Amino acid sequence: MSEPLRPRHENAHDFLDTDSLLDDEERLLRDTVRRFVADRILPDVGDWFDQAVFPHTELAPEIGRLGLLGMHLDGYGCAGSSAMAYGLACMELEAGDSGVRSFVSVQGSLAMFPIWAYGSEEQKQEWLPEMAAGGKIGCFGLTEPDSGSDPASMRTHAKQEPGGDWVLNGTKMWITNGSIADVAVVWARTEDGVRGFVVPTDARGFSAPEIHKKVSLRASVTSELVMDGVRLPHDAVLPGVTSLGGPLSCLSEARFGILFGAVGAARACYESALSYSLERQQFDGPIARFQLTQRKLVDLMIGVQRGTLVAYHLGRRKDRGELSPAQVSFGKKDNVEMALHVARQARGILGANGITTEYPVIRHMNNLESVFTYEGTDEIHTLALGQAITGIPAFR
Repeated sequence: MSEPLRPRHENAHDFLDTDSLLDDEERLLRDTVRRFVADRILPDVGDWFDQAVFPHTELAPEIGRLGLLGMHLDGYGCAGSSAMAYGLACMELEAGDSGVRSFVSVQGSLAMFPIWAYGSEEQKQEWLPEMAAGGKIGCFGLTEPDSGSDPASMRTHAKQEPGGDWVLNGTKMWITNGSIADVAVVWARTEDGVRGFVVPTDARGFSAPEIHKKVSLRASVTSELVMDGVRLPHDAVLPGVTSLGGPLSCLSEARFGILFGAVGAARACYESALSYSLERQQFDGPIARFQLTQRKLVDLMIGVQRGTLVAYHLGRRKDRGELSPAQVSFGKKDNVEMALHVARQARGILGANGITTEYPVIRHMNNLESVFTYEGTDEIHTLALGQAITGIPAFR
């Protein structure tokens, strides 16, 4: 029996040698997370997707021991890593599954970051060390059933009573980690503006029913949050912010991880399609010899390499303090759009085998449909970029 074909170009998986743009410490971090994904995620994630489960009780502490939860934050048990390192971790995690990257992204950028950036010292000490270790899980409540892309229209509200306690009422929707969270950072209208509240999920009047029947992000927990007269002490509010700038800054942090993560999903699809095309025999030879297949493979490779360069460039800008929200929108929009295209084309190369979870492609393709929409839809990022280059807002 002949040996299976292998890619001829020595850098078929990294054609432009983007690895050379990383330093030794960054490559070590990247390789450590890649091994974790290979050992702990890839063997089982197809089954998790099939069964719609995310084994958080096992994975959260393991991810915490790797130092990946809130890794870009300083102090309170957080690793204090660079933005580039955080992005590389997101890239490798999403090469495993978008649900795993979503868990880490929500924990670090949407739940821990607002406490770290806007919370009191008491709030930071109470929550951040355990969240960094994976002992406590957080979620982020901004999106509502009737207000997704327009958070200014939120209906959730909090009223402060004469004694100082707050009473919180409202509903949030499409909340990653909601049903497994120990704490929710919930954004609500108050007389002083939009404010964030640190809400223990065991508070009376708080519930988080899980959303079922998903065909995307199945290896991830998605929930509704219901606050029905939730009473909170006066110090449950985040003291450092009183505007929509608070939650929007959190979203910018999370989108940064997404623009790296999407490249990981695209890379996994490209590598699966390349390997399959070299092994799959049709008409007395591998399908990789067909001109149409090679056209697709080249298209996928170029997309992944372009997305990698965009991510690395924006990562360096963030570490220098030069990254703007509009540039984050550029990365999120283009890299997710690229990843969806790569996944769909790779699915075609795999033929009928492409629709099973024995291969990663259809799982990534379905997941990326959610990534395309959450943390700002493609349309919203397009309008943000349009405003950036014309100076004219087109949101209304």
